[in-house]
Amino acid sequence: MSEPTVMTRGTITIDVEACKGCELCIDACKPGVLSMSNGRLNERGFRYPELSAGCTACQACAQICPDFVFQVWKFDEPKALPSGPVEMVATRKNPR
Repeated sequence: MSEPTVMTRGTITIDVEACKGCELCIDACKPGVLSMSNGRLNERGFRYPELSAGCTACQACAQICPDFVFQVWKFDEPKALPSGPVEMVATRKNPR
C-alpha cells in the first residue's frame, strides 16, 4: 500500500531563528499547512512554524509576517508529496 500524497504547488523556507512565535502566519495560511513546532524552540526560546505538504505558494505567510522569516517558492508544475510534514531547510539571515 502506497503512502497518501498531496499535490503541492510551492514551498517555503523559514528563518526559524528570526521567528518570535507570533503565530500570525498560522491563521493566514488558507490551505492550513503551517503549524507551530511542538516542543522545539529556536535559540531565542520561541516556537516556530513548520510546513506540511500542500503549500499553494499563495504568499500569505510572507505578507503577514512582521519579521520577514519566509521565502516562498512556486513550482513550475505541481508536485505530489507524501502527506504530512515537509523536510525543510531552515535558513539564517545572519550566519555566524
